[in-house]
Amino acid sequence: RVQLGTPLGLPPPRTHWARCVTFRFASYYGDHMVLQKKPAGAVVWGYGEAGANVTVSLSKDSKVIMKKMAPVEEHSETWKVVLAPMEHGGPYSVIAEQHSREEPKNLTLRDIYFGDIWLCSGQSNMEMTVSQIINASKELSEASLYPYVRVFTASLIQSEVELQDLAKIDLEWSIPTAENLGHGNFSYFSAVCWLFGRHLYETLRYPIGLVESSWGGTCIEAWSSGRQIHGCEKHMPSVLWNAMIHPLLNMSLTGVIWYQGESNAFMNPDLYNCTFPALIADWRRAFHAGSDGQTQLLFPFGFVQDRDDRFPRIRWHQTADYGYAPNKRMPNTFMAVAVDLCDEHSRYGSIHPRDKQNVAYRLHLGARAVAYGERGLVFQGPYPTKVVVDGARGLINVTYGQELLLLLMHDHIFEVRSSSCCTLEPCQWVPAPMVSASSHTVTLSSPGCRDAVTRLRYMWAEWPCEYRQCPLYNKHLLPAPPFVIDSALKTGWASC
Repeated sequence: RVQLGTPLGLPPPRTHWARCVTFRFASYYGDHMVLQKKPAGAVVWGYGEAGANVTVSLSKDSKVIMKKMAPVEEHSETWKVVLAPMEHGGPYSVIAEQHSREEPKNLTLRDIYFGDIWLCSGQSNMEMTVSQIINASKELSEASLYPYVRVFTASLIQSEVELQDLAKIDLEWSIPTAENLGHGNFSYFSAVCWLFGRHLYETLRYPIGLVESSWGGTCIEAWSSGRQIHGCEKHMPSVLWNAMIHPLLNMSLTGVIWYQGESNAFMNPDLYNCTFPALIADWRRAFHAGSDGQTQLLFPFGFVQDRDDRFPRIRWHQTADYGYAPNKRMPNTFMAVAVDLCDEHSRYGSIHPRDKQNVAYRLHLGARAVAYGERGLVFQGPYPTKVVVDGARGLINVTYGQELLLLLMHDHIFEVRSSSCCTLEPCQWVPAPMVSASSHTVTLSSPGCRDAVTRLRYMWAEWPCEYRQCPLYNKHLLPAPPFVIDSALKTGWASC
């Protein structure tokens, strides 16, 4: 799988695909697919003879359940219907019939189920297949246990213009097998996407459709529309948005999960707190409009907070500088913290940790809480609610909103900074060793100018901890995420 920007291996953009007048479904549709269940209506569309009418029928056990009719538009030569919302289940058949001056033509999709559709996108850590992760043999052998989790993968295509349809497909809609889940390295099918969908199926017990559209080594700008890029004062080609996201906009879906950020550590890293929230908002508007309002305008959007050893700033900017999700700039989002899932000896490089099981599990917890409204479910690790600087005693008390599970004490994972007594410019961060911990509070030793501590941060190192050995978790073994707190913000900061 070549990297973005490499000319080798990339076919020329298919900018006139929609001009073909062959009566057909759009390339995304196929046997074994999952269509979005209620409350949304599933969108079904395709191509036909301009001016003709197309009737779409849904049937089960040879009995027609509903019919919808739509004209073939003159300019685009496309037709589109929105089915009435359906309960989960199946199998169904979808039959499209074109009525024109010529003899009627029929198309049929078989073994169709209604359930929830999730789009999985990002770069190489989303691309890593089931055959590349830990316990791969076991995971692959269990594929046949989940026949109602269906998978689909778009091909790697770039385009300078927005394409109406996918130019190529790597994996048509399929029932999972060991072969199509572990086809090869960084090909199909995404391990994070598969394991996430499998967890959802085990909870929901109805069909799940997984659509993978990802490309290793790509920056967020390539996945963003032109209007979104310009909103962050940048001018870069939207080549993956054009070819791998825009063609999917008509489909109804439940939500998106996203695993990307590594490439932006080297390209516009300090704009990520603009580009990522803007991408989320833009995708939401576009999918809502493309599906004729069937996809929620604020559909759930989950993401993985990067753990790679070069990206402490990107981790923070992934949350729009809040440190947690959802937040005011990123509503209806959820985050899987992966900073403790390092893999120094990964055969694919430490940038590609092989423990995707914990990543997917943490993502699915967020989906259950945010997308499915499961009350009382803890889906994120402990986050500080108050910082008290005790200058007289030289201590800093950090209080968390959840009960803490302390795995170990650490001398330099917390750091402080003071602007009033710096001897060097810019002011340096210095370690604040952990000295004690209770159920909700960690006490730190405040070094140097004790009364003048103005900033505190946690896990801001390139490699903050070893595998699943960060200092702070909750009782559900979810790690406390990195943070930086500034006394100037006045939120939860006090001195005594």
